[in-house]
This record gives sequence, C-alpha cells and structure tokens, in this order.
Amino acid sequence: MLQWFIANIGSIFVCLVLLAAVSLIVRSLIRQKKQGKTSCGCGCGCAHCAMRGSCHSH
Repeated sequence: MLQWFIANIGSIFVCLVLLAAVSLIVRSLIRQKKQGKTSCGCGCGCAHCAMRGSCHSH
C-alpha cells in the first residue's frame, strides 16, 4: 500500500488540488445565488443583452 501511495503521490496531489478548486468555485456560486447576485451567466449585466427580456422575470 505504501509503495502504491509513493508511486502515485503526484497524481493524488493534483487530484486534491483540483477537488479543492472545484469545491471553492461551487461554494462561491452557491453564496452568490443565496445573495441574489447571479446574472445570466456572462457577468456583464443585462443592459445590452439580446435576451434581456426573456432571461429574468421583472
């Protein structure tokens, strides 16, 4: 078991870093949604968007 761990330590580390990054992104998106700060996805607002009338209910 220890030999397998040592042989794969690089892959394990990369997977843990990626898992942490994805977790932080999901956490951030959930917080934004709870605070009502989400937009259509582009992040630039709806003023000049062609879909502004159908994207959000006013």
